[in-house]
Amino acid sequence: MLQYYIETKEALKRLRTDQDGVVSFEYIIVAVCIVGAVGAVFGGGAGGQIGGALTTGIGAIVTAFNTAIAG
Repeated sequence: MLQYYIETKEALKRLRTDQDGVVSFEYIIVAVCIVGAVGAVFGGGAGGQIGGALTTGIGAIVTAFNTAIAG
């Protein structure tokens, strides 16, 4: 267990001082932000903003279709 701790600690030290590691770490931060934004937009399934917009749009299409068939 101590061996894994030491290896992890050394890897984190190299990552902190390595410029390529810094860039990789920035990509991780950006990915987390994107996932958070997508989660906020979609909300809890169909109850989010996208689900509401789709429900409204489909309802308008169904109403227009029924009006065209009836009239």
